[in-house]
Amino acid sequence: MNARFTRRTLVLAAALAASGFGSLAQAQSAADIAKAKAEGTVVVYSTTDQKQISPLLKDFEALYPGLKVEYHDMNSTEVYNRFISESAVGPSADVVWSSAMDQAVKLVNDGYAQPYKLSDSSKLPDWAIWKNEAFGTTYEPIGFVYNKRLVDAAEVPKTHADFARLLVGKADKFKGKVVTYDPEKSGIGFMLHSQDALANSAGFWALARAMGQTGLRVQSSTGTMLERIASGENLIGYNMLGSYGLVRAAKDPSIGVAFPQDYTLVISRVTFIAKQARHPAAARLWVEYLLSQRGQSLIASQADLFAIRSDVTGDTTISGLQATLGKSLKPIPIAPALLTYLDQSKRLEFLKQWNSVKAPK
Repeated sequence: MNARFTRRTLVLAAALAASGFGSLAQAQSAADIAKAKAEGTVVVYSTTDQKQISPLLKDFEALYPGLKVEYHDMNSTEVYNRFISESAVGPSADVVWSSAMDQAVKLVNDGYAQPYKLSDSSKLPDWAIWKNEAFGTTYEPIGFVYNKRLVDAAEVPKTHADFARLLVGKADKFKGKVVTYDPEKSGIGFMLHSQDALANSAGFWALARAMGQTGLRVQSSTGTMLERIASGENLIGYNMLGSYGLVRAAKDPSIGVAFPQDYTLVISRVTFIAKQARHPAAARLWVEYLLSQRGQSLIASQADLFAIRSDVTGDTTISGLQATLGKSLKPIPIAPALLTYLDQSKRLEFLKQWNSVKAPK
């Protein structure tokens, strides 16, 4: 995947013109577009870096002149807390777009979203839509990011069990050199680790124990982890967003990305329209755009976030991943099951167990 990463950007971009690229505006009624333009703005709270998503923002505003996207990027916990606190006293963002799938589903479950039926959902997986309120927009694999200069090719783990064996067998080399998301401070970190535990309970806790024995480092920022892996301060990152890792690897020869062959968790950034949205027509137009073939083609070719629509092709798409990773892919469905570990007692129990193995006595 890495070797073709930059080339496929050009291929996908060239394919846009032949893919019904201009059909999105035609799918929306003139009245809907007029209402959105009269509102003038759509306010989006998101965990996706604005720089990474800027091609979509520019394209959306070019497609609908006079309609602006007021885009705020924050970490997942900030998005969740800010949206709740603002909604308690009045309208907040028009649209939430979060990589912390469980937090987004909780907001929808708690009544913060309004229903909306997409004009075309036929190219989306069934599990990517919940109650016509929560929508999955990407298909992003979770894997290992490592320093290619300092981690030998033979050391790169092929499975979760391989990684645990590596850390036990080469404890001196990896002492203080393994990093992952902090589940206490990072919403996506908690979601990934808890979903990992659900997918492979015994294996996950054995691996967590092995990481803890090395003096595991934790961070809430993907960017910080990538910087520290690139510099050699850390050697390998676990449960990291493959989309961000591949973007960095395409321009930094010291970064490598690998996906476990036993199972690769896949997240989908979840979006919903706020129940109290100040600009509901503009919000609907934005969600339609994100999930249209046009928007998804740009998500794959420019934002490198892995398109979820089945009619968008290339390496950074659901079809591309299925071709390379096949049955090892384990997408996390947008469903009430995501709420399991957000129950306060279960969350505390999980964090207690995490901390006990992360910092063994």
